[in-house]
Amino acid sequence: MTIIRQEDFIQSIADAFQYISCYHPKDYIDALYQAYLNEESAAAKDAMAQILVNSRMCAEGQRPICQDTGIAVVFLKVGMKVQWDAQLSVQEMVNEGVRRAYNHPDNKLRASVLLDPAGKRQNSKDNTPAVVHFEIVEGDQVDVICAAKGGGSENKSKMVMLNPSDSIVDWVLKTVPTMGAGWCPPGILGLGIGGTPEKAMLLAKESLMDHVDIHELKAKAAAGEELSRVEALRLELFEKVNALGIGAQGLGGLTTVLDVKILDYPTHAASLPVAMIPNCAATRHIHFHLDGSGPAHLETPSLEDWPDITYDPSNGKRVDLDKITKEEVASWQPGDVLLLNGKILTGRDAAHKRMVDMLNKGEKLPVDFTNRFIYYVGPVDPVREEVVGPAGPTTATRMDKFTRQMLEETGLLGMIGKAERGPAAIEAIRDNKAVYLMAVGGSAYLVSKAIKASKVVGFADLGMEAIYEFEVKDMPVTVAVDSCGTSVHNTGPAEWRVKIGKIPVSAG
Repeated sequence: MTIIRQEDFIQSIADAFQYISCYHPKDYIDALYQAYLNEESAAAKDAMAQILVNSRMCAEGQRPICQDTGIAVVFLKVGMKVQWDAQLSVQEMVNEGVRRAYNHPDNKLRASVLLDPAGKRQNSKDNTPAVVHFEIVEGDQVDVICAAKGGGSENKSKMVMLNPSDSIVDWVLKTVPTMGAGWCPPGILGLGIGGTPEKAMLLAKESLMDHVDIHELKAKAAAGEELSRVEALRLELFEKVNALGIGAQGLGGLTTVLDVKILDYPTHAASLPVAMIPNCAATRHIHFHLDGSGPAHLETPSLEDWPDITYDPSNGKRVDLDKITKEEVASWQPGDVLLLNGKILTGRDAAHKRMVDMLNKGEKLPVDFTNRFIYYVGPVDPVREEVVGPAGPTTATRMDKFTRQMLEETGLLGMIGKAERGPAAIEAIRDNKAVYLMAVGGSAYLVSKAIKASKVVGFADLGMEAIYEFEVKDMPVTVAVDSCGTSVHNTGPAEWRVKIGKIPVSAG
């Protein structure tokens, strides 16, 4: 009989979430670096360089890889010979571990979890409760996987009930382009096949906890070895999804996914449930065991695990946002790299909703947006000497429904975010001769180093969703939608699909 003590379990959970906040898994770094070396698209290669440099900086500085430090997900497999020495329930112990991790004074993580999701949506302040999946198995140990899953990738989750004769490959190839770039590729696709709808979703999520090994499958196939049906399907999807040309950050390129993971389960004769969940560039998970001997020991990775590359944005054009004019904005071309200097405002979902409500009531906004740029971000709180914590962009499409009103009624000139804009937002940008700039998702700590001053200027009660004013120096961005309405997220993938070649249709 193994006895697991309450404090050992809680501390292991806390240590695990701190660990994954600043350390990518080595297999992900290796795969991303190989994709970086192979990439032929300059824009995609630049984005991957930022992600790799950001990852190393976070490992060195012990700070979050992404400003979205995720919702805490825990998979537990508890041996039947395990006994708990605990007063709290397993859910309560996990929550306490998450609470400690997210409020750690030396590396405070952003609390993103909101209570009353269909109502007041109030922040729980400590990122609890966690989502816990619990299974009783044979044995005398507790097997634990902790994952921090960002909202940008979670929001792109898909689920379908196919007919048994339908093609899974065709559905995936049709669906991935509809996910846009808000899930921050290059990442990993997880598929769950079979069972029931909820089982398929859980399988898809659990599949993402495995290590990157598609290179082993490729070698196995190249050697002429027989692949299982699941292995063959993984390899087929890996090649065909990458042939879509979506590329890093949706800018067009050779690599959209670094791996495709699949777990399946027996299902009803009339059903074929298929779920797909992506893991983003901030892939964060860790696996450990508890055997009653104490808390888990999580070995600190060596900095030699990261490639020794640097990010030099000197090819960018310096822009003074404090003196910006519509004429200068009109001169920017899609794909131009800019280095932003001066003051920018921030605001995301909650701030936009409140501002639009105020505009509809004829009320004055707390800040003047005339000829200003707004950055869609919810930063991590600063620690020690920091001006601001990691502050990478959030998915811009969530602000699309507010874009026209903000541009036409506030004098806003430009927006900064990640991923593509939808047709309505692009039309509003074109009509108002505005611009949308893209910062790289997955480079939050790198971006934060360009922020030299920060203060809250509106809606302080919204916490990380308040309106801040940042003063930036050489903040790297790409012109994603120019003042004429041309979007690199439309032109880039289309160009690379042609370069890569047409995708054959499969009956798989």
